[in-house]
Amino acid sequence: MSTLDRGKFNSRFGFILAAAGSAIGLGNIWRFPYTAGTHGGGAWVIMYIGFVFLIGVPVLFAELSIGNSTQTSPVTAFKKLVPNSWWPALGGLGVLTGFGILSFYSVIAGLTAMYAGFAIGGKFGGIDIAQSGEIFGQIVASPVWMIGVSFGFLLVTALVVRKGIGGGIEKAATWLMPILFVFLLILVARALTLPTAGEGLAFMFKPQLDEISFQGIVSALGQALFSLSLGMGAMITYGSYLPKEENLPASAMTIAVFDTCIAILAGLVIFPALFLVGAEPDKGPGLIFVVMGGIFDAMPASNLMAFIFYGLLSIAALTSTISLLEVIVAYLVDERGWRRERATWAVASSCFALAVPSALSLGASASLSRITEKKGFLDIVDMLCGTYFLTFGAMLICIFVGWKWGIKAAVAAIEHGGHKMPAVPVWGFLVRYVCPLAIFVLLIYGATQGANW
Repeated sequence: MSTLDRGKFNSRFGFILAAAGSAIGLGNIWRFPYTAGTHGGGAWVIMYIGFVFLIGVPVLFAELSIGNSTQTSPVTAFKKLVPNSWWPALGGLGVLTGFGILSFYSVIAGLTAMYAGFAIGGKFGGIDIAQSGEIFGQIVASPVWMIGVSFGFLLVTALVVRKGIGGGIEKAATWLMPILFVFLLILVARALTLPTAGEGLAFMFKPQLDEISFQGIVSALGQALFSLSLGMGAMITYGSYLPKEENLPASAMTIAVFDTCIAILAGLVIFPALFLVGAEPDKGPGLIFVVMGGIFDAMPASNLMAFIFYGLLSIAALTSTISLLEVIVAYLVDERGWRRERATWAVASSCFALAVPSALSLGASASLSRITEKKGFLDIVDMLCGTYFLTFGAMLICIFVGWKWGIKAAVAAIEHGGHKMPAVPVWGFLVRYVCPLAIFVLLIYGATQGANW
């Protein structure tokens, strides 16, 4: 299929917003705070930022170089670079990973949209954390609600993706990302005026060296990969829609900085709020829906703050589900020759079918403790796709670029538009040795500890 048929980003700014939107999802605003809370705050945050730039950015450069040089989706990209080899299976792994993550991600994303609707209806006035937990339990125990919100979120995602790159994904990003940023700044401003703002800031930025553990180190590395949408084909796909003349080095660094800043700002919102009601910052995945749901009553304009918070989560989730769906649609368009319309609805329908058991498994035990455990179908898909497949894919990307395709060829692709890549020897060393070794350690630890990072 021709490049014209595939579509293109209309501007580098649109690409950056779309790619940053892919990275800035629930991983930054949902997963980052509770993971930081679990591992002690400040020291973990420093390690996370270090891993973003030491490991995440080199892998991001590698993925963008593959997509941009071939101007195709992951499977076809590897076929072009190394024909008649097994490497296209790596592209297939990315497509499979994106499909699996999208199936369970749509369930959590649907819950964020539902909670934003609850805020409009005034449900966050006069409830404490215990009552918030009861509300959550009632919601996840309802098959109609859980399946319905998953369907609704996938439908909205498909409506964007079916419109193509410039008229759908880029246009949505140019509206959604500024709104997300404004919502986040409002929440940060409110959180920093709380009487417990100092406690929250100290928890986030004051390193407690005695809190550092090997598990914390591994979790910081895992979060860096997850938050940048690496190992799932998203950045290869988005890079393929960017003209070769664009400044890839500047775009990649902007995406990484933007992504990291959003995660830090999310922490600035959540930790002062937690200390306001004396809640512990290590409440796991239930932090967003149960703990935060019971905190807003302690704030003036509780329902407005709740709407802005859950609206922020919904926007972040939508920008990510769009990129996940696009990975699979791009494969069907490039590799199978399908029309975008057909591919979009086929993938969304199939993904919804897999989302149903994930939605039902979340309500299998309607209790606060349920969402801190790894038991149901959703958790299995999360572990396989969001942990093992994603991490394995990122490691193989490093091996491919470092040893098969070659650093020289990758750098030539990155610099094709005349924009020099800084510190090439350092990047080459990281991609060939440091990144794959670090990610391998992450994989082994996950396999021995049940992916408990």
